Amino acid sequence: MTTNVRLVAFDLDDTLAPSKAPLDPRMAELLVRLLDVVPVCVISGGQFGQFQSQLIANLPTTGEAQLERLHLMPTCGTQYYRYEADTWVQVYAETLTDDEKERALTALADEAKKLGLWETDTWGPVLEDRESQITFSALGQAAPVDAKSAWDPTGEKKESLRAAVAALLPDLEVRSGGSTSVDITRKGIDKAYGMNRLAELTGIPLADMLFVGDRLDEGGNDYPVKALGVPTRAVEGWQDTAAFVEGFLAERS
Repeated sequence: MTTNVRLVAFDLDDTLAPSKAPLDPRMAELLVRLLDVVPVCVISGGQFGQFQSQLIANLPTTGEAQLERLHLMPTCGTQYYRYEADTWVQVYAETLTDDEKERALTALADEAKKLGLWETDTWGPVLEDRESQITFSALGQAAPVDAKSAWDPTGEKKESLRAAVAALLPDLEVRSGGSTSVDITRKGIDKAYGMNRLAELTGIPLADMLFVGDRLDEGGNDYPVKALGVPTRAVEGWQDTAAFVEGFLAERS
């Protein structure tokens, strides 16, 4: 039952859309309909530019009132944007220091090379400074979905890199990201932190929220939300999410 849910939060990649791909028109139309019923949050590892190209640019015509009910949390909730006076305004950003960034970038590059995980034939940069998050993407930021899926189907490569880097950076948060990525933020800053800040800033208790994601398994980057006690719904791909939203809207009609 979803009748008590006052806000629905979603992961982005592989939940609302394929990794780095734009929203399908069906999913986009459902999100706009959902915004008429409850506030919506999208919290994912990508930076704000990715949210703009994947999500915002592909929404059907929306009114200002609808956009004001959309909460955007890039880089796993280390940043938060709201729509105010016809523009997206950054409410907060847990920016890494120059020293933290340098140590994170060095550790990722060094350990990936030691483990034989540093690819030279990639689709864009392997390392990216997202200000509040450092991200390693094994095949580059623009790698196609099929290449990402084939690179590490069991997650063993990514986990070996995460563990090696975490041992070198005990003062930072090192976690598994998307299908080929490892993310580094300040200690304790993850999607659970983002959801706590969302509750604080909206006044909606965590118990009245619902989080939808594809990596709610232990070790997945959505798991901290589940461990926090937020009600969750596990999905496998955007089509599964679309079916869930259709059911949610039917219950609330």
